[in-house]
Amino acid sequence: MGENVEFPSNGSTAGGYLTPASEGAQPGLVVLQEWWGLDSYIKSVCDELSKEGFTALAPDLYHGEIAKHTEMDKAAELMNALPPDRAARDMGGAVTFLLGHEAVRGHSVGVIGYCMGGMLSLVLAAQQGDKVGAVVSYYGYPSGDSEPDWSNLTAPVLMHVAENDDFFGPSGAEHLEKKLKDMDKDVTMHLYPGAGHAFALDHNALGTHDPDSQRQAWVRTLEFLREHLG
Repeated sequence: MGENVEFPSNGSTAGGYLTPASEGAQPGLVVLQEWWGLDSYIKSVCDELSKEGFTALAPDLYHGEIAKHTEMDKAAELMNALPPDRAARDMGGAVTFLLGHEAVRGHSVGVIGYCMGGMLSLVLAAQQGDKVGAVVSYYGYPSGDSEPDWSNLTAPVLMHVAENDDFFGPSGAEHLEKKLKDMDKDVTMHLYPGAGHAFALDHNALGTHDPDSQRQAWVRTLEFLREHLG
């Protein structure tokens, strides 16, 4: 359904996968990858979002590199080698590209991310200020040195958190939720009892796919995005 595109990235060029909304100009969404890279799953998320009335763009933060879902060591290497400044430029370029696209309406876009992308979705929203109108994070959030300056965060935040997550534990999510609420940020966190990391990924290598939690999170995500992006 979608197509590969290139867009400016602060003096350079970045690529990604774009799926325009099926009918007319609709709200834009930046979809941020897991640590595997821009794989078929993330592309399928863009395709599904287009059917739901959004124009979705997943920037290729690894610039062509990808890890199979059985290659966790390679995925970790790719994530750890990702230059934060380049990722910030590419994600910011994706926001600008969507805001100027003929298939996108409105003055802000939404951001949705999974795992590593869940963490980066919150970072991007803090960096881009009012250019981001809603942010959805699936089992991922920044902590410690990876936290951005939150003062520029204006978008409402929806966090999906797994109870049994060894990568992004619920205690850290609850700490961040409280921190942001104390700063008068709009944050909603849903904890999924019994669910593990990557519960929405139907072919994940951890064996933690939870169809019920996946369905519930997806419904909440669509309702949230429609409410705030209109």
